[in-house]
Parts: sequence; structure tokens; C-alpha cells
Amino acid sequence: MLKRPHILVVGSFMMDLIATTERAPGSGETVAGTGFRTASGGKGANQAVQCARLGAHVTMAGRVGDDAFGREALQSVRTAGVDLSRVTADPSAPTGVAHILVEDTPQGVQNRITIVPGANFTLTPADLAWMEDGVRAFDMVLLQFELPMDVVETAAGWAHAAGVPVMVNPAPAAPISDRLLACADYLSPNEHEAALLSGLPLRAGPAGVEAADLERVAAWFRARGVKELLVTLGENGAALAGTQGMLRVPCVPMERVADPTAAGDSFVGAFCTGLCAGLEREAALALASHTAALTVSRMGAQPSLPTLGEVQTLLRERGCRSVDPAALDPLAE
Repeated sequence: MLKRPHILVVGSFMMDLIATTERAPGSGETVAGTGFRTASGGKGANQAVQCARLGAHVTMAGRVGDDAFGREALQSVRTAGVDLSRVTADPSAPTGVAHILVEDTPQGVQNRITIVPGANFTLTPADLAWMEDGVRAFDMVLLQFELPMDVVETAAGWAHAAGVPVMVNPAPAAPISDRLLACADYLSPNEHEAALLSGLPLRAGPAGVEAADLERVAAWFRARGVKELLVTLGENGAALAGTQGMLRVPCVPMERVADPTAAGDSFVGAFCTGLCAGLEREAALALASHTAALTVSRMGAQPSLPTLGEVQTLLRERGCRSVDPAALDPLAE
């Protein structure tokens, strides 16, 4: 019997400014776009919303600006049912923004993202002092790299000291200390971030990234304290390597990829929700794969994140054998 987990996300809020084009401009070049929209985003907020839409009780800690973007970002996360009592508004720094260029061509869809952290980077370790005792109320803490690194390390340290599992999503890629790695029960880079952080190659073979390369990278992280390495591999699915060996799950194909923005956040949020709810590793990976598949089929970050019911429908349609859609019903109670 699954339970509704309690998850803490210490992370970022962004307002996404999304332009769509048939061809990305070169240096000094101007091209005409085909569409524009805004959507609430930020890796932390995206992960919090995805966990909540799948049934978790979610609390988020972070900071926005005291401006229109901040109010809109908070409302989007609040509507998903996330507890925002640990979020504050900075009176002088603007809410973070992300400029997202989506290049939509007959060959596929890809994005280019530039972030301006704004108020996210005014969060300090002192703002998380409540975690020293309060973190024990949670089943897991999720962290990303759109906050100052000392804030991420402080949050991980408080959780680790209290025996609460820590998921670190090292994106955008940045140097990562041995102190932080030693606190990470789970580390979830994509294949490029995994290679960059470890300094080891992840070479492509006929079936995607070579298993031997994944094993070497996982061993490198395990030697520094990481218990489980979860590597997202784009169209080649994902791999989870840890003390119980390696599991690989394929990508769940969709008729159309509309926008890959937030796919990684969707995957991480779903995996953590499933794991904390009581699913086995393989079932949690299957839940994450189907959740992320729905996300990439839609435009925008938080608007694209699916609900539990939508994921259950896709699991049934695809005949997934790793997780019974009906077994997820307790998450909706």
C-alpha cells in the first residue's frame, strides 16, 4: 500500500519567456519567431509542482521578487497545492527569469535557455536555519543548482545530518564539492552533466550510452559518497546505478515532442514521489518515464506537468508492466 509522501523542495522560481522559431539565429542575426508565451518555471518550482500533481504533500523553500512575475510564479505553485510558508519575497531583487528559445524544425525540437537568477540568489543559508529541526518532517529533500551553492550545501547538510534522503539535481551544471556529494543519496544529472562533473566520457554505442561508461561514472560518484546515480539520457531513456546494480528504462515515445523544457524536472519529481510513496526502483523509474513523456508533448514548463490521473491513463494505454496504474490510487486520496 502506497502512502502520500512529504517532500521538501529547496529551489528556484523563474518566469519563463518562451519564443518559438523555425531556426535559431546566428551571431548578430535576427530571425522572425513563430510564437511567444510566458509560463511559470524554475527548476525547483517545476519539481515541486510535479511532485504535488502526483499526490505528494510538498513544501517549498525559496525566494521571489516583490513584483508581478513573483506573484504569478507563487500563484502557479500554490494552485498545485504546494505549501509556500517557507518562501519569501525580496523587496529589492526581481523575480528570476529564463529566456527560452524553442527551435521547432522538421528534424525535431530543441531548446536554448538563458537564466537570470534575480531574487533566487538572495536566499542565504541563514534563511534555512529552521531545517536543523524541521527537516525531520520530510521523507526527502530535493535540491538543484539555480540557488547559491552555499545554500544548496547547507540544505543538504541539515537533511543528511537528520537522516533524511537527499536528491541533488546538478543543473545547470556547476562545480560540485565533495561535501555536497557526500550528502547526496541520489544525484540526477543528464548525460552531459554527468560527464562534465566526473571528467569521464559517456560514449554513444548502438543502444545509446555504453553501459561500461555508465558504470565507471557511477563508481566515480559512489567513491565520493553518492549512493544512487540517476542519469537521464534523452531519447535513450534513463539509467539508475547504485548498490543494487544498474537499471535502464527506455524513453516513452510520444506522437509529437512540443517542448523539452522541464522534462528533466518532471522526471526527477516523479521518480522521487514514486520512491518516497513506496514504489520499488524499477516502478519509480517507469512512473518517471511516463510522466516526462507527457511533459515533452506540451508547451511550457509548469503548464506541461501532468496530473496523477493523466499519468495513470498513459500507463494503461502503453500497457506498462513495471507499475500498476491502479496501485497509484492512494496518492490521489
